[in-house]
Amino acid sequence: LLIRHGENDTVGKRLAGRTAGVHLNSKGHEQAAALVPVLAKAPITAVYSSPLERAVETAQPLAAALGLEVQFRPGLIEIDYGTFRWKTIKQLRRMKLWKDVLGNPAIVCFPGGESFVEAQARVVAELEAIAALHAEEDLVVCFTHADIIRLATAHYLQMPLNAYSRLNANTTSITVIVRIKEQIFVPHINQVAGFEIKL
Repeated sequence: LLIRHGENDTVGKRLAGRTAGVHLNSKGHEQAAALVPVLAKAPITAVYSSPLERAVETAQPLAAALGLEVQFRPGLIEIDYGTFRWKTIKQLRRMKLWKDVLGNPAIVCFPGGESFVEAQARVVAELEAIAALHAEEDLVVCFTHADIIRLATAHYLQMPLNAYSRLNANTTSITVIVRIKEQIFVPHINQVAGFEIKL
């Protein structure tokens, strides 16, 4: 299960990226708590998280309910947006490179950061490494970030990277990736309670 972190005060306003100290707001804490009754009875064997606070804080209520520790996995961290980090959405829209971010991300490397190609390879390698730690029938949860979930989902759907932004990952949404032997299934994408849609 790939779960995006809960809401925080930067969502939809600023590209937080790897900025430290971005915590869930009150709605984000409510969203994290709401995951518990949804997943507490699932046969989850491990809870993994990006090391960023907003992801860890989202993972903690579920992990506590399951009696599991949150295990940090650096490969689940947000994209390194380099000099784009912490800019407002309004500022980003005025930047020439942002047009490629939206329309041709496969060619984009953020100045001082990483490319979408590198980020996708990183998260896929991390998910494969996590899968290798578990039996085929195990169910594990990875708390991470919107672009990371969309890039991973695009990979497992064999979508071209330039189409990844057509996918969505709302806060605390659940995306399900199933591996059975050599087959991959993606039965649920951006599963949100109440079917709330935010673009």
